[in-house]
Amino acid sequence: MQSEPLNEMLTNAVLTEEQRAKLSPTDILDLLKKGNKDFTEDNLTVRNNTQRIRAAAIGQYPLAVVLSCLDSRVPVEDIFHRGIGDLFVARVAGNIVNDDILGSLEYACKISGAKLILVLGHEYCGAIQSAIDNVKLGNVTTLLSKIQPAVKAASKVLKGKHSSSDSDFENLVCEYNVRLSIEQIRKMSPILKEMEDEKEILIVGGVYNMKTGEVHFQSTEMPPA
Repeated sequence: MQSEPLNEMLTNAVLTEEQRAKLSPTDILDLLKKGNKDFTEDNLTVRNNTQRIRAAAIGQYPLAVVLSCLDSRVPVEDIFHRGIGDLFVARVAGNIVNDDILGSLEYACKISGAKLILVLGHEYCGAIQSAIDNVKLGNVTTLLSKIQPAVKAASKVLKGKHSSSDSDFENLVCEYNVRLSIEQIRKMSPILKEMEDEKEILIVGGVYNMKTGEVHFQSTEMPPA
């Protein structure tokens, strides 16, 4: 396949501190939504990554931090039509929260100035499926235990015995797991909670549809216990 001519590539510089300062957390959320619309409509611009790598070498001013699953089918920057220097991306199976993830989110927002946290779940998540099936395996067991509250919450809505082959139940657990991670970020990080209360950042959730590429942004409240 022929490469795109250089003049058809996106040659704008990486984000500057001044450009980011002009954007509110809501502006940044709107940019991600617009970028995802471009992605679903195959309206993507080829980026001159070689140039952007060099430009970003001496500093970075990302707009947001995305807590994503480990899954190789979730190309975070592409999903939101963003490039090098635009996003922090933290990846862990099941987009769960632990001390290291919290430290990374605090670094991204409090130290480096990102203005939005997006917890991004996705369909057909292996970690969600394994938690539903109560898989036990080494350190995976500890990781999956962090998803179990979402499994229990979904079980109160969809009664009966469930397995990972039940797509409706799996999707509900995925949604609740995103909300659970957001709840834990607020509860376990006074720094991020204060930043959110002061409207310095937004903390939002979304679920990536594997078939369409669309991210469905969601409310963040967990159901009653």
